[in-house]
Amino acid sequence: MLNRHKCFSGKDLRIYRFSLYKNLVQIGDHISVTGVATRTSSGEPTLEASELPRLLTPTMEQLPAKLANETTRMHDRHVDMLVNREVLDVLRLKSEITKHMRRHLESKRFLEFQTPILADDAGGASARPFVTWSTEMRNKPLALRVAPELWLKRLVVGGVDRVFEIGPAFRNEGLDATHNPEFTMCEFYSAYTNLDDLIKETEELIYSLAQHCQECISTQLTSLPELDLSRFARPFKQVEFVPALQDALGIRLPKLTTEAALAEVIAVLKLTGIEVPGEVPTTLTKLLDRLAAIYLEPMSTTEPMFLINHPACMAPLAKSFLCPKTYQLVSARAELYFHGRELVNMYEEENNPSEQRRKLEFHRLLVNKPDGQVGFDQPREKDSKPDHDMDNDMEDKEMVQDGLARNHFDQEPIVERDWLRRTLDENYVRALDHAQNASATA
Repeated sequence: MLNRHKCFSGKDLRIYRFSLYKNLVQIGDHISVTGVATRTSSGEPTLEASELPRLLTPTMEQLPAKLANETTRMHDRHVDMLVNREVLDVLRLKSEITKHMRRHLESKRFLEFQTPILADDAGGASARPFVTWSTEMRNKPLALRVAPELWLKRLVVGGVDRVFEIGPAFRNEGLDATHNPEFTMCEFYSAYTNLDDLIKETEELIYSLAQHCQECISTQLTSLPELDLSRFARPFKQVEFVPALQDALGIRLPKLTTEAALAEVIAVLKLTGIEVPGEVPTTLTKLLDRLAAIYLEPMSTTEPMFLINHPACMAPLAKSFLCPKTYQLVSARAELYFHGRELVNMYEEENNPSEQRRKLEFHRLLVNKPDGQVGFDQPREKDSKPDHDMDNDMEDKEMVQDGLARNHFDQEPIVERDWLRRTLDENYVRALDHAQNASATA
């Protein structure tokens, strides 16, 4: 809004300049306007200009009115932000979620650390890493971490009872609307707590996060859909893995701890006429995970749901016990799902070193590694305090808040790449042990 009395009084030349300026300026130009903030008769905030606007930076290409093509939106992310306000609001929401989670954990006396991203070990999780090489160590492959797990566990062993990290992780695996090779992860460890404590802590965190997101959406990020906080009412629903899967399939599963369990489960499914989509899974864990995706995860469509007590084979690093309902060996593990998406994975760590080694060997996590090269077991044998782990994918939380695809939460998402595939090398922790021992001797 212009104050014509101040700008144009007795100055026909300035009126002409303004008309010329108005015809030349276009969407995307950066201008400077001097004036007084005010409101129109309808209450809309505006600026009462006392001088003619000044052009600071012109745009060289005209901005489109809207971008609809998904590929174009992903490649020209900066243009997408300029013309689609909700894109920038989503990125702002991501920032708010990260800040809120950090404040929440710090209020619970957790300490935040930054652990290595590039090392000669990918970090503990059973996922395919990205591999590269250093110009200084050409004969030694390096990997981008798949998780901060091993380094955080070392901090717990070293005396940090509550520790967390929010940072990037990299997995050389699937690429689709819900999975990206690079993502942000929050992982924390808490000593001297149990799975029930972790579930309650998660409920508190998710509910407070939903409240904070709704406050941001209603006041600042108005292009995003509002949240129904009643759907986050506590306590969240809990579903036991084996009993719920048996009810959904209408069968009784064979014993899942035998070497023939995979063949037996497939045989039972065939006898009852139940087909598993896709290729036949090569491991029992993959088969159970696929069945859970079909029959159990959809139970979280309308409200958050904890899927608890997974079969022991699905969580080899967790404590295990006999389920009183099914007499199957199950793990002290829980996953939080909402809208069919996994938000959180948590479990009670197995803190018996000999039992942990037995589980790892049984599940063939030590592929092609001679005895004594299990870096993760070495610190556990020094100090086996009871601790509990929770990790979650930050982008998944944001997708649930807005119902958008994964790429909408990446500032510069990967659209099409061919990723280098390598196997996991587990020597980094052992090298750290040697370095610490040498330092202590010195």
